[in-house]
Amino acid sequence: MDDRFLEPADDEPISVVSPDEQAPYLADYIRAKFEDSENGRYAYEQRWLKAYKNFRGIYDSTTQYRESERSKVFIKITKTKVLAAYGQIVDILFANKKFPIVVESTPVPEGVAEFAHMKTPIDDLISQEPAQDPYGFEGDGRSLAPGALQAETSKDFLGAYEERLGNAPVVEGKANIGEPQISPAQESALKCEKVIHDQLVDTNAVTVIRKSIFEAALMGTGVIKGPLNMYKRIHRWERGEGGDRTYNPYEKLVPRVEHVSIWDFYPDPSAASMEDSEYVIQRHRMNREQLRSLILMPHFDKEQIEEALAKGPNYEDKYFEDTIREDETDAYYQENRFEVLEYWGVIDAQMARTVGLLDDENDGGEMTQMQINAWVCGNAILRCVINPFTPARLPFFAMPYEINPYQIWGVGVAENMEDAQMLMNGHVRMAIDNLALAGNLVFDVDEASLVPGQNMDIFPGKIFRRQSGVTGTAINGLKFPNTAPENIQMYQISRQLADEETGLPSIMHGQTGVTGTGRTAAGLSMLMGGASLSMKTVIKNVDDHLLKPLGEAYYQWNMQFNDSMDDIGGDLEIKPRGVAAVMQKEVRSQRLTALLQTVANPMLAPFIKIPNLVRELAIAQDIDPDSLVNDVNEAQIYSQMLQGMMANAQQGSSPDGGPTDQQQPSMAGARGVPQQPQDAGGTSPDGRAVGIGNAPVAGEAGFTGNTPQLEEYSSGNCERERKECLVFSIITGVDHQ
Repeated sequence: MDDRFLEPADDEPISVVSPDEQAPYLADYIRAKFEDSENGRYAYEQRWLKAYKNFRGIYDSTTQYRESERSKVFIKITKTKVLAAYGQIVDILFANKKFPIVVESTPVPEGVAEFAHMKTPIDDLISQEPAQDPYGFEGDGRSLAPGALQAETSKDFLGAYEERLGNAPVVEGKANIGEPQISPAQESALKCEKVIHDQLVDTNAVTVIRKSIFEAALMGTGVIKGPLNMYKRIHRWERGEGGDRTYNPYEKLVPRVEHVSIWDFYPDPSAASMEDSEYVIQRHRMNREQLRSLILMPHFDKEQIEEALAKGPNYEDKYFEDTIREDETDAYYQENRFEVLEYWGVIDAQMARTVGLLDDENDGGEMTQMQINAWVCGNAILRCVINPFTPARLPFFAMPYEINPYQIWGVGVAENMEDAQMLMNGHVRMAIDNLALAGNLVFDVDEASLVPGQNMDIFPGKIFRRQSGVTGTAINGLKFPNTAPENIQMYQISRQLADEETGLPSIMHGQTGVTGTGRTAAGLSMLMGGASLSMKTVIKNVDDHLLKPLGEAYYQWNMQFNDSMDDIGGDLEIKPRGVAAVMQKEVRSQRLTALLQTVANPMLAPFIKIPNLVRELAIAQDIDPDSLVNDVNEAQIYSQMLQGMMANAQQGSSPDGGPTDQQQPSMAGARGVPQQPQDAGGTSPDGRAVGIGNAPVAGEAGFTGNTPQLEEYSSGNCERERKECLVFSIITGVDHQ
């Protein structure tokens, strides 16, 4: 068990309780809180056990059978529904291979401008000969790439970008035509989002969250712990002076999350949400090696750990563990365990002073209570430190599948369909027992007509000796009616009831032979729409209770422990994107395609963010946009290549399809872009080649989507000198070569 992530990563010393200062009643205090939480959740444990047994197909000991019942079959529809809900949630959240958390600036960001631009009047730039550099002006001292921040400013509205931009003439607000624009708040948000996504990938957070989602679907609540500090080993090979490779790994500080089983999660019983909870206790079940390994972890007391080991195992199985841990049959293996309670929560200031967390130099002022983290095994305090997070928080997130407004615990799929599962089992057992009777004869025997002492077993070839009576009257076969169809019909009704109770139609998890409403296209659409609405509610709970607080915790962790985030500032907002993915992908794809077709209108194209539209279309079709969609610079290159290829095709064939004598374009140009053919369509007044059949693009003369200002600057009849047009082209990116 690697708990190195529990160590704060800052330079400030952490307050640790020494063995001499430990008060025995701190352990008693924590154990008392544990008992309160245990008693408070007892009723919910009964529900979880019932849900688990229905999932596994195990009859409860309280199940009553009729004396005539012989069949004990269990129809595990609960398992089918739970797995269907789990699969739906995972597919919605992670189908696009991108974690559903985005970081955006608030509508009115505090401390940093939403937009800023460089004040670069055209009249001032005309006097300078601009260089052929698309990223700025050579020698002007304020080079600025589109979307990048290379210049310097001293403006407070730039927030964390003030040091990066120095003394350049940067002003707040949107840029005018011809002025480079930056978005400090958006740039900060984008960088923060990439850092958080990288950390989630490094620590395999998706797998951890999947475990919690499954437990939420089954028992109603899934729990995530973190982010806490962990040093991850990064494999690195270096080549020495002699050319030999040597293995030289290093450790990288990353935030880690882990799944906490609902059975080991003991929150404040009086709290209705995690925000109201004063404390949380996690129950650990450790063997000797796991407990001994804590000695190597930061801020764990070696003497106390050795004392706990010397006292021997103290773990006692709870009543529910015999059911959920069926595979552990070795009594020694079960008994050779230690119970360790990990406490995150508040203690009063007086107790903090007693245990040495507060002293004369650090008395906490008028503080009445403080947040701590303590590990207890029996009466031994293995670790006790002040909560290392600033601001102090409980590193636990409880995600309900269905909200219970008065408790932390939610309601899962298994509990919702508990009655339907019981009905399905009962009717199927009745059907099987009836078929056993209806498929076999029951015999009526007149023993007075038979010779006494005969064996009454019946089998083919059996001979009965009769002593009196009429032939055929001593033994009569009786056949019972078959009532199984009625029981199967009730089973189908019960299954439909399960569909309604869970909001998961059977068609969603592969049931064939759908009857009723689902037989028509319109009815099927209604069923799927209702299921999507129900699932949208579940995903909303995931957004509100897991993704958003988890993203905010990652942001706070980076602000506190990640030195590489010093240049990130601004008023940022964490937004979960789970609900945004609930919309039917087909519908979303159709709408995006229709919008893309609308963009073909040159009058509307300048008002649409086409790169974002293409990316959203790729996401709607489960395609990674980063692997297929070009950025602006790449799109410009490919556009030039396509224009060259079209011109080549037009010039390479005559009206009747044969080749012409005109010179073919060469691929020897910069970046592999085909060169325009010479003298193919004449030359412009300034000597530039004019292609044949090339439609004007945005920014060029004749493009109907140009604004009057843009048309003025891009027109070949511009009254300003060519030098001014060249300056404008460098600023705006419009090509006027």
